[in-house]
Amino acid sequence: MLKTSIMEHVLVITRTLLDQLGSFQGFQPEAERYLHAMLAPGANHFMERPAAEIDPSHKQLIPYVIFHHEGRFLSYTRGGSSGEKRLVSKRSIGIGGHINPVDVAQDSLGETMYYNGVEREMAEELVISGGHTQRVIGLINDDSTEVGSVHLGVVHLFELTSNDVKSNEDAIQDLRFQTLEELHSTRDQLETWSHICLDHLWKARQKG
Repeated sequence: MLKTSIMEHVLVITRTLLDQLGSFQGFQPEAERYLHAMLAPGANHFMERPAAEIDPSHKQLIPYVIFHHEGRFLSYTRGGSSGEKRLVSKRSIGIGGHINPVDVAQDSLGETMYYNGVEREMAEELVISGGHTQRVIGLINDDSTEVGSVHLGVVHLFELTSNDVKSNEDAIQDLRFQTLEELHSTRDQLETWSHICLDHLWKARQKG
């Protein structure tokens, strides 16, 4: 997130584009097809964040990163300084963030820019010891809530070589690694996007 008094601009797509690609509610595992189209030239643009937060004709693209290490997933509580005030005090299994103009790379508003933004956001939010690999495992859309109606989540799974992870933001508190069983037992404490991700991870494991 930006930490200046300058107006924040965030990466958005139109809801029309999402409709053309195939609107959905909940979790969509066909992430590659959607993401490739949404990061194509001319398919996205930057918008002032205050306007984007109240404009359901656009969707803010939000990387939502899940961290996994040896069978456990990172969870945390959103503190009072969270950029999204509507989610404060909720527990989460995803670290999310906006893509800002600072992430623009040689490919302009394309895939290099997007993945640069993911890595930047994670470096701002957390101090991660050791290495990691990452892959996109799905998309989240939840038009049933005020927050969800203006955001589209891109779910990344980071596989960590170490569980030495510390918060770099006041908004991220009480970090702990938990099993799916532990998370499932406290599901009612999680924010909506984490519900959706947890349900997907739970079903995927059940299928083996």
